[in-house]
Amino acid sequence: MSTQLNRRQFVKGLALSSLTAALGSHIPSALAGTAPLNNRKQPVLTGTEFDLVISKKTVNITGTPTEATLVNGSLPAPTLVWQEGDTVTIRVKNEMDEDSSIHWHGIILPTRMDGVPGFSFAGIKPGETYTYQFTVKQHGTYWYHSHSGYQEQTGLYGAIVILPKEKEPLEYDKDFVIQLSDWSDEHPETIYANLKKQADYYNYTQRTVGDFWKEVQQKGFSKAWQARKMWNEMRMSDRDISDVTGATYTYLMNGLSPNAHWRAVVTSGQKVRLRFINSSAMTFFDVRIPGLKMTVVAADGNLVQPVEVDEFRIGVAETYDVIVEPDTASQPYAIFAQAIDRSGYAIGSLTSDATQLAKTPAMDPVPTLTMVDMGMSMDDMQGMGHEMGGMHGMKGMKGMKGMKKMSGMPGMGQTGKMAHGNMNHGEMDHAKMGHHSKQPDYTHALTMEKMKMGMDTSNVNHAEHEHSMKTMNVDLDKTSIPMDMHPKLPQIEVPIKWGPHTTMRAMSPQYRLDDPGVGLRNNGRRVLTYADLKNRYPTRHDPKPTKELVLHLTGNMERYMWQINGIPLDEAPPLKFKYGERIRITFINDTMMNHPMHLHGVWSDLETGDENHIPRKHTVIVQPGSKISYRVTMDAEGDWAFHCHLLYHMMGMFRRVQIRQ
Repeated sequence: MSTQLNRRQFVKGLALSSLTAALGSHIPSALAGTAPLNNRKQPVLTGTEFDLVISKKTVNITGTPTEATLVNGSLPAPTLVWQEGDTVTIRVKNEMDEDSSIHWHGIILPTRMDGVPGFSFAGIKPGETYTYQFTVKQHGTYWYHSHSGYQEQTGLYGAIVILPKEKEPLEYDKDFVIQLSDWSDEHPETIYANLKKQADYYNYTQRTVGDFWKEVQQKGFSKAWQARKMWNEMRMSDRDISDVTGATYTYLMNGLSPNAHWRAVVTSGQKVRLRFINSSAMTFFDVRIPGLKMTVVAADGNLVQPVEVDEFRIGVAETYDVIVEPDTASQPYAIFAQAIDRSGYAIGSLTSDATQLAKTPAMDPVPTLTMVDMGMSMDDMQGMGHEMGGMHGMKGMKGMKGMKKMSGMPGMGQTGKMAHGNMNHGEMDHAKMGHHSKQPDYTHALTMEKMKMGMDTSNVNHAEHEHSMKTMNVDLDKTSIPMDMHPKLPQIEVPIKWGPHTTMRAMSPQYRLDDPGVGLRNNGRRVLTYADLKNRYPTRHDPKPTKELVLHLTGNMERYMWQINGIPLDEAPPLKFKYGERIRITFINDTMMNHPMHLHGVWSDLETGDENHIPRKHTVIVQPGSKISYRVTMDAEGDWAFHCHLLYHMMGMFRRVQIRQ
């Protein structure tokens, strides 16, 4: 079913003054783009030399003229197309009356070219031009953005597509960038001030008396009362999903609001590559194309083994490439990106006729946090004598320990130890457990992950394993090698500070790689998880880490304070590493928010349980009350930024990393 685009809606949505607005943020004809309506096309710059000008311009996205920070007068900024192996020169002129910068997110380059003010780079002063120059050593989908103040929120972000030296093992006919972002007519300083005054200022989905009586009807008065009492004692809300919501945000796809409705014209039966980039300041998106399967082929610019899904969650700063094959002759398809809190969406269409748009899908219900999202287990709650109301879809998780207790609740302690499983994991048949079914059952998924991740392979002789596999004529590149998720490594000591600024504490967090997250469990769709990501190429010979660094993500929601290890950036010593060493970094999320953690300058090799297919990322999402680990080879000398990519968390949840010979 398609809908005819109303001309008034179209003109209103395109009323972006001083912009070269795009109906198709697509890359050059060599990669098969399509002609947009009104001949207006998102700027695409190719070659080895680029001139970018940063300036303030007035735009009108919602009907209210608002000042934006633009590159070459475009929102988003021009798409840059590079060639792997080339040396690129990018001259960036700042025409504003404030300092600016551009950071090349996920690009491996010298520290002085990374574009973070105060890290071997002073920023770009008003009226000055700074020249970035570096050799492109990778290929794939990336992006760039300001690392100065709140400029990223006001429009300074753009896509990067790097063409490979050698042909990729992928087949497709057309290629489109889909850049997701969040836009507000409010000044970012106002948004942050509102959050500091009241952390749930933009949360319009808080529970009401009416909600309570609905719960009474469903569960009975006693269970409903105990569930509400429990959350109230923690001084938390089970609907605290996003700090900033659709109450102020309009969600954009390639710079266009839902009214403008971005579209890509494709011929039925063509294979189409969609390069999704989350350029938001604060928003996670859940992306699906109803009626169409998506084959995920790359994550954060790096190829992964193809995995077919119905939906994926893309955190702030992540990128995913998917290939689809739409039958546009029969219908247009909606590219539907819901905000994680369901307060709004960005939308576009895959269509054979640019005037025919897909119908907007119904929004999913507003998600509700469970005790699992707080890191608590059934055992924890039963020990506290509370009713586990609201634990939808979590049967079978009684054996999983989570966040033991939190400060501020009766009888809560401050320390705890990880409880690991003692099962015979080698005899488990994960295929029979529904992990790859069309109707995934996540009721036991986290328990399965605990059992899988709990395997101790520290005594496995992988050399013998490889020899035996060779004698059996097995393709070693496709062989899975169990990973020891609990290695006994020397711990790097770093300061940590607990206090009133850290109102939660995860006592026994778990790896939840198989968990799609709040709002996506048991939704009847096949949802991508980190456990699905497998490197396209074997990694069994990659060096093992020799040390481990454990970092806690901490905060106080009521006072809107964020830190790492309870210490904000301005009070924290730098993290120092020796050039060339291999480090295992483990994050423990002591908060109820998802945090996208980004380490500049080096790759983050995500541990997913398979030693032979470790996926490589530049941004890693740490779920609430969970832990996650990745390996880093410190092979880039200099000073680097390490931070949460949520813009209004970044000033506290930030570290300087120093890599020295």
